Amino acid sequence: MSTTDRLIKDIVRERRFHFRLFIEGIVVGIFSGGVIALFRYILTASEVYRPEIYKTVATAFYEGKYSEPLAYAASFILIALLLAKLLKNEPMCSGSGIPQLKGVLMGKMNMKWASVLFSKLIGGILAIGAGLSLGREGPSVQIGACVGQGVSRSAVRTRYEERILMTAGAGAGLAAAFNAPLAGVIFCLEELQKTFSPMVLMASITASVTATTVSQLIFGGMPVFHFDELAVFPLSLYGILIVFGIFIGLLGRVFNKTLIFSLDTYDRLKLRNEVKIFVPLAMAGLLGFILPDILGGGGTMVNALASHQYSLIFLGILFLGKFLYTAISFGSGVPGGIFLPMLVLGACGGGIFSSMLLSQGLLPKPYVGDLIVFGMAAYFSAVVKSPVTASVLIMEMTGSFQHLLPLICVSMTAYLVADLTGGKPVYEELLARSLKIKEKMGEGVSGRRVALELVVASGSAADKLLLRDLVLPPQTTIVDIKRGLQRISPRDDTRLYAGDYIYLLTNDTDSSALKKLLGEGKIPER
Repeated sequence: MSTTDRLIKDIVRERRFHFRLFIEGIVVGIFSGGVIALFRYILTASEVYRPEIYKTVATAFYEGKYSEPLAYAASFILIALLLAKLLKNEPMCSGSGIPQLKGVLMGKMNMKWASVLFSKLIGGILAIGAGLSLGREGPSVQIGACVGQGVSRSAVRTRYEERILMTAGAGAGLAAAFNAPLAGVIFCLEELQKTFSPMVLMASITASVTATTVSQLIFGGMPVFHFDELAVFPLSLYGILIVFGIFIGLLGRVFNKTLIFSLDTYDRLKLRNEVKIFVPLAMAGLLGFILPDILGGGGTMVNALASHQYSLIFLGILFLGKFLYTAISFGSGVPGGIFLPMLVLGACGGGIFSSMLLSQGLLPKPYVGDLIVFGMAAYFSAVVKSPVTASVLIMEMTGSFQHLLPLICVSMTAYLVADLTGGKPVYEELLARSLKIKEKMGEGVSGRRVALELVVASGSAADKLLLRDLVLPPQTTIVDIKRGLQRISPRDDTRLYAGDYIYLLTNDTDSSALKKLLGEGKIPER
């Protein structure tokens, strides 16, 4: 059976296809949840044992026993060599993994699921476990997508179904990492798909819920961040939220620029991979004795901010140290994300802002914890520009379900500040940078045939246009059109309308052009 016939069969037999996605979503969720649980367990153990290692090394050094400090220094050199080897063998495992995944879903990159999964898992454990200021959540998203691709390839599914399962796996990875199933689903729709698809929704929900269930069987159902009961933020103080959103939005805007600057600086220095990776590792070896709070993802720092009242100066040191070390760690290109460090920086920003208000008597003390929580959502929203995902994610991670309104308020404010100052979503910037490098190196995708499900946007070039007047890329075939519950056979005289779902076959290199043609609205003439 040809790819076109298989795609038409899946579309026409919609209920059966939905049921198959439901079952496959469960399978993806089980395997994603299991792998992410292992990843999470090892990195959690590293957070516990790392301080003990630093303590042992310091004690041995003061006692004149230098064998342990030398072994400690040699371990960082070994880790740098191993990470450089992993990156050489599998370049797709570098960094967060989310930009690469977006590139694969757009048809601009290729990914070998087994190789990337293994390299990302081992590389993430080595880099984050050694203390680099990186998070497990970005890698978890890519690992989940690898599982989705693996399930699809094992069952010999179409490329269309494969992309659905990869998206579902990505959501499952995020859900398992954060114990946040709803955020996993919304992340798939808002950040990865950027449109609503019933097919993606079906697979994402089942995968995210299943992966979270697997995670909770191992780690329990408690939220990732442990806050005492937070006071309900009063409407009379919402003016503070607007100012706070502006403050965090500007901090997030600077973060994006610093991250790209760090990557560009490493490139300009033209260091060998081993040396480039050793730079942040050597810093981790020193910072563990000076400022250990900024090492690793930083989840323990958020819990400490929630339970202790730190001075404004110390909060500033924590923020600046975490900010700079995250940029240095991420710029080296090792496997590891910025998801959790972003949230930590937002929490520190909330602590700084609340401390300033407290000193001026402008904020009652019971609401300090609220601003720490809101800061995480606002910072994520400013950097990633996904305010709905930010609000729901922090709500689930902290268990503060009564704070949805202020979370959305501060997230949208930070989003608008970042947008008005010319900020772009960080993962879009990182993807564009990666594609530019691949283009310079003469690398590209294979030009495979893929199936796409696209929605005609209101005011787009395709809205109210006859099919015969729609200029499509070469070798692109419209297979089916769905309008509500009605199915329409594509003919030359068929007119498209906003909200129509278009199913088509094309080359993966043309995916972006088709999404732009059908999904971007035009500015109305006056």
